[in-house]
Amino acid sequence: QVQLVESGGGLVQPGGSLRLSCVASGFTFRNAVMSWYRQAPGKERELVASISSFSGRGNYVDSVKDRFTISRDNAENTVYLQMNSLKPEDTAVYYCKADYGIRNYWGQGTQVTVSS
Repeated sequence: QVQLVESGGGLVQPGGSLRLSCVASGFTFRNAVMSWYRQAPGKERELVASISSFSGRGNYVDSVKDRFTISRDNAENTVYLQMNSLKPEDTAVYYCKADYGIRNYWGQGTQVTVSS
């Protein structure tokens, strides 16, 4: 049974930091492309960052470049999203996604709220 379990969300002030984690099980994690998406109220879900299975190189949407860093630990089946210099517009539910061959899997999401 495939599971993606996110954690690390919460309420943070503008300029603050959060680190999201997503622990995966039920598939060969090291072979999956892992991504973080987010969905704000009334908006479509958007890709925030992705990381390939082996190179460890991240790709980012322009709005988070130089502020967010995606990383993975294949030994722990975990992908992370370090978020710095957070802005109110970063407020959203953040989802972890795994692309594994022709299949893709989603986590349940974790709420991130940036507000003073």
